[in-house]
Amino acid sequence: MERQLQFGLGGFALVVALLAVTGNVLRLGAEKNSETPPAAAYLSLGKISPTDRRDVDYARLDQRLQRMAAQPSMVGMAVGVVENGRITFLSGYGETIAGSGDKVTPLTVFRWASVSKGVAGTMAAKLAELGKLDLNAPIAHYSSTLKLPGGREYTATLGDVLSHRLGLYRNAYDDKLEAGENPRLIRQNLATLAQLCAPGTCWSYQNIAFDASSEAVAKAMGEPYQQAVPDLLFKPLGMTSASVTRAGLESASSWARPHAAGRRELPMSDAYYRVPAAGGVNSNIKDMALWMIAQMGGMPTVLSPKVLATIHAPLVATPGERRRLRKFLERVDNPFYGYGWRSYDYAGHRIIGHRGGINGYRALILFDPALKSGVVALWNSSTSQPAGLEFEVMDMLYKLEFRDWMELDKKGAAPVAETPEEARSGDSLRR
Repeated sequence: MERQLQFGLGGFALVVALLAVTGNVLRLGAEKNSETPPAAAYLSLGKISPTDRRDVDYARLDQRLQRMAAQPSMVGMAVGVVENGRITFLSGYGETIAGSGDKVTPLTVFRWASVSKGVAGTMAAKLAELGKLDLNAPIAHYSSTLKLPGGREYTATLGDVLSHRLGLYRNAYDDKLEAGENPRLIRQNLATLAQLCAPGTCWSYQNIAFDASSEAVAKAMGEPYQQAVPDLLFKPLGMTSASVTRAGLESASSWARPHAAGRRELPMSDAYYRVPAAGGVNSNIKDMALWMIAQMGGMPTVLSPKVLATIHAPLVATPGERRRLRKFLERVDNPFYGYGWRSYDYAGHRIIGHRGGINGYRALILFDPALKSGVVALWNSSTSQPAGLEFEVMDMLYKLEFRDWMELDKKGAAPVAETPEEARSGDSLRR
């Protein structure tokens, strides 16, 4: 029998090892025959030493998540927490398919949606560090398909693409992508639009134009983006479930199907796999937690401090983000965007993250790089209600007064579903 490791936190026992799953909680052990650091190397198990402080109340968090999973708008979700650069919590809730009885575990694969944009920014910055890309070079040097009004693809830079500073209206032509049109042809037709501002001078969120960055990566690597990302990032980071294709999702032994907020299963769509830099990544929650550790500086041989400083830098103010975060404004301020990453001030702390939504899936990542602590979550229904989870975890980390950010105690609260516009891909919670 395989030896199990356990630790108790306020009566809540977390049992972990990579080779099996007990209930909905991942059991983490050493990964065999791995050339990269195993996930177990980033686990914090056993007795808590004085230098290994835990600020998150995991018993309370688990209870809150069980209540969240029981909401009528929910089907399944997976959540991971990292404290002090170590994975301290991984758990799954609910089902992969509504009514199936097939439980979500920390090994269940979901879609990242627009959290994928941080992967594209990281790829570009790492290739720039290697001398294979120039973030300040015109995007026309790297993409043959992106055409901007007035030929501005010769002045707009790769960095402008990654930070949504192309001067196009928000989510330009996403409807055409969702209707099945070829994104390469759509990018050429962007030249027919009116220009809102000169490139580099204003911010407006994009998916199809953003994916020009995948062409830049493919050109620099000499291989398709879908292959380049695992080669340069996922494999070196030990992210064994991560992929950038629909096949990568559907070939997983456990993968979550998309659902509407009313628990109705939705058909799978290839649309945003065809713009992989904007929304094509999949993984389980364990690998998403490893990704967050790397983004906090925990794997410097793969992601150097220089790369992280480049992608997380607050390049452009996004004041409209305050409207989307209006219920959190007592603590959130100064929203900015970098290369595929958002940043904020939260109760006096600088935090970094992103949210994403594709019809039937939602995702979030949020962390404090100074504390090397944060939270990741994936769920398979079109509801925004679990998004408050990220701030409940941050409040625990900062020892702030509790707020019911997930609105589980709000009387008469109805299921929180997106409007048709919000249900589109990209950052569905972007406003």
